Amino acid sequence: MEFNFSEKVAVITGAARGIGQAIAISLAECGARVVILDMNEEGANSTKNAILEKGGEAWVYQADVTDMGRIKGIIDDIHSKLGSVDILVNNAGIVSPKPFLETSEKDWDLIMAVNLKGVYSTCFAVLPVMIEQKYGKIVNIASIAGKKGGGFFGNTLYGTSKAGVIALTKGLAREAGKFGINVNAICPGPIETSMLNGLDEENRKRILSGVPLGKFGKPQDIANMVVFLASDLASHVTGEITDVDGGIMRDN
Repeated sequence: MEFNFSEKVAVITGAARGIGQAIAISLAECGARVVILDMNEEGANSTKNAILEKGGEAWVYQADVTDMGRIKGIIDDIHSKLGSVDILVNNAGIVSPKPFLETSEKDWDLIMAVNLKGVYSTCFAVLPVMIEQKYGKIVNIASIAGKKGGGFFGNTLYGTSKAGVIALTKGLAREAGKFGINVNAICPGPIETSMLNGLDEENRKRILSGVPLGKFGKPQDIANMVVFLASDLASHVTGEITDVDGGIMRDN
């Protein structure tokens, strides 16, 4: 069975590298017209070029997801130029490994602004378009840290921000369902990204020992779940918080 997103417009935040890049390329390979929102313009253009080289369509907007005015303007521009916004994937996020008492108010404000307000701002801008269309797919990238209160890389602040993403997902699913909009979240476990690859061997082994499948996930594993949730095969799935973690949360 093939996934066909022909003529669908997909907006992905934080798609300059890693998980977001894999998501953008995967949606493009399925025919989506991909719009990349990222602070890292050079990385975003790298993702765009990878899509263009495969014969896909892609656009880049340099954007800070915490700037609601800027995000609203971008969504309006996308809607005007491309005619719709069918899929939104909120992947942009930051992490801090500091213990709670070593954090500052500045740390709190930054993590909540990017990880939680960023999701709020894009959803707030996109929902009116999707309501008008009576169609939309929103996929938020949360984390198992949102269920565990941190852990692995993320501290308590990170876990709290991702728990907020989980709650926001469930609330939006309830409110937006009557307009034909599906809202779901994915909770990755440890994934082979630059952050994980930067750990020493001892810490990698420690983390891996808690993964029942005995391997770390890859960005493509998250992208595959996004493709499913953004497709019409998942038309009756909303408000779901799906772990893609190799079995870490099996008993929770």
